[in-house]
Amino acid sequence: MRCCRKLLRSLLFGVVLSIWLASLAAQAGEIEIHNAQLSLGEEGYVLAADFRIEFNARLEEAVAKGVILYFVTDFELTRPRWYWLDDKVVSRTQTFRLSYHALTRQYRLSTGALHQSFETLDEALRMLARLRNWGVLDKVSLKSDETYLASLRMRLDLSQMPKTFQVTAIANRDWNLASDWARWSFVPGDVKSGVAENK
Repeated sequence: MRCCRKLLRSLLFGVVLSIWLASLAAQAGEIEIHNAQLSLGEEGYVLAADFRIEFNARLEEAVAKGVILYFVTDFELTRPRWYWLDDKVVSRTQTFRLSYHALTRQYRLSTGALHQSFETLDEALRMLARLRNWGVLDKVSLKSDETYLASLRMRLDLSQMPKTFQVTAIANRDWNLASDWARWSFVPGDVKSGVAENK
């Protein structure tokens, strides 16, 4: 009888633990990269990519209460070398600020001096999720007979937030929002090599 009770308690504990872990996973935000592509434009090489960005309730609430969220897109291009460390050809970052203005009841997405307003958070996130024509390097930077490694990611940058939020956010997984690095081989002039495979 005692064995049955112990077994029942362990099973019940396992079920409760599984439900709790599943709920934590559901609350976590997520960013995924799709269709990353490096191509030659008129003035140099440009980058395009699609992101799937999922907010959790904590982030939605923070934006609605006036907290500005900073999203950083990082791009790197390296040239592998078998005899030494890889040669970093270029490293670029682009920062987007996502905010909510209570007076106008609109969400604003800004980068540099440019900004655009949206009626809903979903609309603002859809725009953030579409990266197009980002000039990352000039034409003369690459050799046509070399193979390069392109890397791309997007992350929520907690270091740009107010100090009071940083202390809380760093220790809380609800604020841990970042994609994995998407990496792909790139050979200048080879169109197929400029596209990252979807994972």
